[in-house]
Amino acid sequence: MSTLTIALIQTSLNWLDKDANLVHFGNKIADIDKSVELILLPETFATGFAINLDCAEPENGQVLAWLIATAKLTSAVIAGSVLVQQGDRKANRFYWVWPNGEVKFYDKRHLFCLGKEGEFVTAGQQREVFTLNGFRILPQVCYDLRFPVFQRNRNDYDVMVNVANWPAARRKVWDTLLMARAMENQCYVIGVNRIGDDGNGVAHNGGTAVYDFKGDTLAAATDNEADVVIITLDKQSLELFKQSFPAHLDADEFSLQD
Repeated sequence: MSTLTIALIQTSLNWLDKDANLVHFGNKIADIDKSVELILLPETFATGFAINLDCAEPENGQVLAWLIATAKLTSAVIAGSVLVQQGDRKANRFYWVWPNGEVKFYDKRHLFCLGKEGEFVTAGQQREVFTLNGFRILPQVCYDLRFPVFQRNRNDYDVMVNVANWPAARRKVWDTLLMARAMENQCYVIGVNRIGDDGNGVAHNGGTAVYDFKGDTLAAATDNEADVVIITLDKQSLELFKQSFPAHLDADEFSLQD
């Protein structure tokens, strides 16, 4: 049965400084063991959550080129979210980049109205599931975490990944909902959050962690510290648990509609 080794990078971000952020992450990635097969970066890792400012990438811009080059160099999938220009707005785009240069993406579906994200960012319309080493992986971005219907496991994924700029003021919600999503969906859940204050003075204290299908914490970064968490997930453990406690068989039938 398959395993998957993942690195989660928790760090502060340089506000609006793509060059500095790419160098910073490049240095951290260079120290990661070559056994790692998936490297996860926070939401808007190249700029910070600067949705109202002129910092978006073109469709094939500098940050995507860096992701492609880094994936090739490490022989690992690299994933994280980037603000990408879409007409007069942006997409908050979760890029998933393979070592062979193949690029997939998921655009953040749920936009943070309190932060006026919907005024500057266009909502994604398509739920995506990516596959790596036999693991089906559902990508999500930050505020998506609050909307369990969209994340409902229809036996179509094994791992939920959420990359975020989740504020320290609402940290309890982050911790609680990551754990809840793991239990209710009988899946592994991975949350990757940043630390430090952003350019708007919003504080972040981390909470990067991995939960198993019972809601138990498998690994966690140290709060308020830059950290790289490396974890190996086991597919057989997940499958055996679902066989012994097949709650998904009793789920309600439903469909998602826009």
